[in-house]
Amino acid sequence: MSSQGQTSHPVDHTTSYYAASAHPAPARPALQGRITTDVCVIGAGFTGLSTALHLAQYGFKVVVLEGNRVGWGASGRNGGQIVNGYSRDLSVIEARYGKEASDALGAMSLEGGDIIRSLVKQYNIQCDLKPHNVVAALNPRQLHELEQVKTNWEQHGHTELEMLDKAQLQQHVATECYIGALLDKRGGHLHPLNLCLGEAAAIESLGGQIFEDSRVVQVLHDQAKPLVKTAQGEVEANYVVVCGNAYLGDAVPELTNKIMPVSTQVLTTEVLGAEKCQALMPAGTCIEDANFFLDYYRMTADHRLLYGGGTVYGGAEPADIVQKIRPHLEKVFPTLKDVKIEYAWSGNFALTLTRIPHFGRLKNTVYFAHGYSGHGVTCTHLAGKLIADTLKGDATRFDSFARLPYYPFPGGRLLRVPLTVMGSWWYLLRDRLGV
Repeated sequence: MSSQGQTSHPVDHTTSYYAASAHPAPARPALQGRITTDVCVIGAGFTGLSTALHLAQYGFKVVVLEGNRVGWGASGRNGGQIVNGYSRDLSVIEARYGKEASDALGAMSLEGGDIIRSLVKQYNIQCDLKPHNVVAALNPRQLHELEQVKTNWEQHGHTELEMLDKAQLQQHVATECYIGALLDKRGGHLHPLNLCLGEAAAIESLGGQIFEDSRVVQVLHDQAKPLVKTAQGEVEANYVVVCGNAYLGDAVPELTNKIMPVSTQVLTTEVLGAEKCQALMPAGTCIEDANFFLDYYRMTADHRLLYGGGTVYGGAEPADIVQKIRPHLEKVFPTLKDVKIEYAWSGNFALTLTRIPHFGRLKNTVYFAHGYSGHGVTCTHLAGKLIADTLKGDATRFDSFARLPYYPFPGGRLLRVPLTVMGSWWYLLRDRLGV
């Protein structure tokens, strides 16, 4: 299904609820011929859009190249949850990289959500933004770990957290699946594709250019000014920022083995109505569980249940998305057994071996940020701000990420999937046994 008002464009969105409910937006042209700019951004997902928007606010001349459409990849397909932090807890970051690293990343861990809220307000972006998110525990081990997360977050200045017992959690989700939860009052949820479209419009309002259907095939950076090539055009720029994430392909071979695409699947039900949505999720927050292979869900603005989960390393799409996800939905909400599913789709995020976002430089004129490992909505927006600050002259915070060690997946493309699956079995077993 396609986004409303955009069906004339040759490259369409996936069959998602977001595409079907997206605000009308112009079909942007493909790049033709040669142009010059201050900064060429590759990818019109959250990282690229945040980078371009912050750069445009700083007065840079910016060109964004998108291989498909604005928000076509993970940024327009995800669960829409504003989840603070990173895919690894700050305590893990401190144990691996030291207190200086954990303090630096901890100081930035809430900023992505703040950036989103600020942009939504500044540019009047209509994306159904709602406050608060909940991480729910299925067993005592997970609840204890959430208590430790709360303690660790508070040491880094995040004080808007609250532990919920089973009775309190009923105000957020009417289910017997969980024994308690952690409420983050600095979290939230939104319509991610409409956020992308709003940010793209903001970039253009500041003079930035966005070209769709303009997949990058090569980046030549062994010269004074890098050159970015598409099938029908090229961009000469002072700087290039690579933001392709799981959908980058082979345009920048140096980055290919640093990440692995992982698919996740999402369903959206028929319209349930305001009364039923209120009964099932009274507080209107979003939920994710505390499993290693987690489920996540929320109610949409038009009163549907949006439910996601599933993990396929390598980015393959399951043969039957509904069959894969429906049992999880019905376990949490037995009263929705056999509910009609109107939308089902899959999308890829990029995983790093360390599960920490990978920021860096290929040289002083080519920057990249990717590998958010499932925590992309907020951290992508932070990444864009840090890259813009770097090109403006202050790389301090960008380098807090860039100096962290990163490693390729063992086994290369051939073996990275089976080796990662083997490594994940222990976590899956812990989730199932609750130990």
